[in-house]
Amino acid sequence: MAKDTTKRIRITQTKSVIGAPADQRATVRALGIKRMNHTVEQDDNPVIRGMVFKVKHLVRVEDA
Repeated sequence: MAKDTTKRIRITQTKSVIGAPADQRATVRALGIKRMNHTVEQDDNPVIRGMVFKVKHLVRVEDA
């Protein structure tokens, strides 16, 4: 079997989406984050990086 070598990043919501524009709230949900301090792991690719860039003031990103 082939070993999975895809790089992953860990994304944690650090600030509330209350008062944020609807497109930013939708981006946080599309990343799979459901609530404050919720952490998800996603593949490190340009699509996910673009989503994180859009909401960088609401989330913390680290290598998984």
